[in-house]
Amino acid sequence: MGKSKTKRFKRPQFSPTGNCQAELAAAENGTEQEEDDGPAAELLEKLQHPSAEVRECACAGLARLVQQRPLLPDLARRDAVRRLGPLLLDPSLAVRETAAGALRNLSACGGFEVCDDMVTKDIMTPLVALLRECSAGLDSNEMCPQEEKDRNRNSVENIANEAVNVLWNICECSSRAVSVFNKEGCLDVVLKYLSRFSTSMDLAISVAYCLQTVTEDNPELLKAFGASALRVLESAMLAPVTSMEHILLKTLLAGTIWNLKGIIPSKSQAEIISAILKVLSEVLEMDAGEVVLQMKEAGEQRLRTAAETEETRAHANGDLATEDEEMEEVPRRRRVRRKTFISDLLPPTDKELREAVALLTAQQTALEIIVNMCCSEDPSDDEWEEELSSSDESEAFMEEESFREDEGAGQLLSPLCLSHEVHAALTHFLIPRKVFEKTAFPNSTAVDVCSKSPTWKPVVRKMNTVQWRALVCLQSLVSLLEVEHLGGAPALQALARHLSTLLFAQPDFAKHVDFLEAISSALRALLQTMASQNIPQCMTPDQLMTLCRAGVQSGNVGVRVNVVSILGITGSVLAKEEGTLETLKTIGCFLLEVATKDPSLVVAGEALDALFDVFADGKEAERASVQIHLLSALKEFQPVFKMKIRKEGRGKHSPDQLCVLDNVKMNLRRFVAYQETVEKRLTT
Repeated sequence: MGKSKTKRFKRPQFSPTGNCQAELAAAENGTEQEEDDGPAAELLEKLQHPSAEVRECACAGLARLVQQRPLLPDLARRDAVRRLGPLLLDPSLAVRETAAGALRNLSACGGFEVCDDMVTKDIMTPLVALLRECSAGLDSNEMCPQEEKDRNRNSVENIANEAVNVLWNICECSSRAVSVFNKEGCLDVVLKYLSRFSTSMDLAISVAYCLQTVTEDNPELLKAFGASALRVLESAMLAPVTSMEHILLKTLLAGTIWNLKGIIPSKSQAEIISAILKVLSEVLEMDAGEVVLQMKEAGEQRLRTAAETEETRAHANGDLATEDEEMEEVPRRRRVRRKTFISDLLPPTDKELREAVALLTAQQTALEIIVNMCCSEDPSDDEWEEELSSSDESEAFMEEESFREDEGAGQLLSPLCLSHEVHAALTHFLIPRKVFEKTAFPNSTAVDVCSKSPTWKPVVRKMNTVQWRALVCLQSLVSLLEVEHLGGAPALQALARHLSTLLFAQPDFAKHVDFLEAISSALRALLQTMASQNIPQCMTPDQLMTLCRAGVQSGNVGVRVNVVSILGITGSVLAKEEGTLETLKTIGCFLLEVATKDPSLVVAGEALDALFDVFADGKEAERASVQIHLLSALKEFQPVFKMKIRKEGRGKHSPDQLCVLDNVKMNLRRFVAYQETVEKRLTT
């Protein structure tokens, strides 16, 4: 859709309950009864069992099984979706919840093809019916006694939460699912869930994620947003903050309201945009590192208090017990002490961990929304299509799925002429300064503390992801805002030094590809802005060449494009200065090597463009071009480049990329002619 999508939470694995743990472990390990039909056959058969408990255990087993990608084709062949679908309306609430959990995991792990297949197999019919029944159930529950009300509400809310997550996953991957969402009036149902945010925060957050997805580029749905629907969003977004999870909810709703800007009356645009950026500003203002440390300490204190209370109770019981009973108490006291000893192995549902992750996710989401506010909404901008990662674990430095640019990457964002309202709000709420601050490395103390705890270790990835998003956001702001709104020339020079420090603080460039791509994109945009305003650059030639030599070794096309562009920007500045001959010769030789040897036509084209920029003007540049024999090298490469475009162009590149490559080819012919006049003049 031409812009970045909001990144999801890492999806928690479904946690089954009931007397079926051995069966689940066998299913997960593929060690259950070996049959020619495979591990899924028995579980699918049990979905029809007359016992609700057996059906529940089978659903829970499938919830684990679908997380094993190699088994997904077998599950599809056995029509798992059609077998699970009816159980969404099972008489047993426990079966409904586990069936929804299995479908949630299937839609999260299966990706676009699986989600589209789920729509083909009509999963939306029972899913929409379940969502409506849950809504009606929550309404009727209000008439029950308080104790029964709480028990029923929790059960129905859990089912609704799983169902909304299934809906979100499918709508994110299938336009047909979004059409069903529109036609079936799902908006009214999920807004009713959202209105319960004060008592049902988990459900409200799931709804907010879903709304942010379905409101993106969906004119038909926007027509359904009347005044009452907008009031529900406004009420949740403007309510006083009660927790970090509420902060996340407000941030997600800010993104949804931005998607609705097309239906906001022009007279209210400034007010709405100001409200959105006020929320984002408040989120980014928070020191996430300090919050993580506070939450970690609070969790440990809670465990210590609970352990002391339990031990006191055990001692009190021991005073009243007989000697034999006291001997029986010893194992219990030992278990209490052991619980405090393994406090770092708390389950991921731990309140303090949830709060820390919620804040980091809110900051990540806020940065992504700002990027969406700044970048072009032209659907043809392929460089901002998100490539979903297939695995969280496969990324050591960053989280899954990422904001990564494709083969056409490396081109600076097509700038959107920011409206006066957005421009004013960005500067009023000091968004550039807050984004700059988030580009720094995460709090080292927080990283150290979390790294020592298996349960909290994923928080380190989350902190790194916030930094990464901030770098991408910085690129957008630097490309679009005037220098004075970025803090003036001194601020940009300080920022350039800061980005250089971040780069050279990494001992192994190749290890952190996503980070290098984000920071090289930000540095490229910054140096381009500084060059256009004649602001002196801050990187030394040695630093520049170190960066570029490391960058061109990357397997990521975007990184290689960025570093050769950076070299072109810096070289074009140096070409106008005295005493830069040797540096220009080094730059020229480097760019020639990239242009002639890089396997990607996109990178080769960018390297040629950089050569044109560096050697287009200036006495030092002219002398350097002659001394490195630039003309003869380009004449030799010219037919090779043309042949590559004819041979590879249409099969591997988009029309936009082919247009850029054709321009490079034309400019190469003109530049060769120009170099012929230069060489003739200097050698005669």
